Amino acid sequence: MRANLSGTSFPSELRDLLQRRLGELEKQLLKKVSNLEQEKSQLSNATAAYRLKTESTLNALVERISELEKGGGDFKSPEQFKLSLPQRTNYLYGRITKTLPEMYAFTLCMWIKSSASPGVGTPFSYGVPGQANEIVLIEWGHNPIELLINDKVAQLPLEVRDGKWHHICISWTTRDGQWEAYQDGEKLGTGDNLAAWHPIKPGGVIILGQEQDVVGGRFDAGQAFVGELSQVNIWDRVLKPVEIQSIANCSSYLAGNVISWLSSNVEVFGRGAFKRPLEICLEQLPNL
Repeated sequence: MRANLSGTSFPSELRDLLQRRLGELEKQLLKKVSNLEQEKSQLSNATAAYRLKTESTLNALVERISELEKGGGDFKSPEQFKLSLPQRTNYLYGRITKTLPEMYAFTLCMWIKSSASPGVGTPFSYGVPGQANEIVLIEWGHNPIELLINDKVAQLPLEVRDGKWHHICISWTTRDGQWEAYQDGEKLGTGDNLAAWHPIKPGGVIILGQEQDVVGGRFDAGQAFVGELSQVNIWDRVLKPVEIQSIANCSSYLAGNVISWLSSNVEVFGRGAFKRPLEICLEQLPNL
């Protein structure tokens, strides 16, 4: 200031120092603004994801309340029934009336009972246009139970052909294609690289009891499921082990937030296939 007042100019070294300092402050300010914008975007995305998850859970709850108000048809509760497919044919099956959204992870759980040999067949299949084997659970011939995702295969260490009810859960995430397999609440197997980074495609058809060669049809009797199914539920996330254990030991019931086991959601096709009342946890009491 004294230099300016006296009519002299800043020394060049001081001027350069001030310019460098101003440049550094400007960079710091821009970085701070960028970080704040990024945090705002992340917070907005997290809020949107939480809102979608909450809406999905609420929709499943509203659907269940609606079924309870209707009285669940012939069943004490809308989820207390089983689907029976007693013969290995290409015309007995169940069809879920709802479809799946795009998913980057899922858990599929069900109660299953079969003594069929060789292989229990195909309890679950989900096909979409262009890929009939988007999600398939199958045991045919003398092969172990297999999980197919986008026609990629993983063999599961599950054994359910003893004519008793078993609770099984399969979880999968697109991240590295990681999967886990549970039977009666116990984790029996894990793996990865199963259709890694592949999103589950939306808008397909869910068939219980048959493997789809085209979406919704062209069934092969040799791959048909023979036995009984109940409480087939799907979530768009990987369930925690404690959640799976609580369902398997009947300490709680958790309805799927994507597909929930309700009588109104399951259509039955073929003479000989039927839905019957089932209180699975009462049947399991001697084994628990």
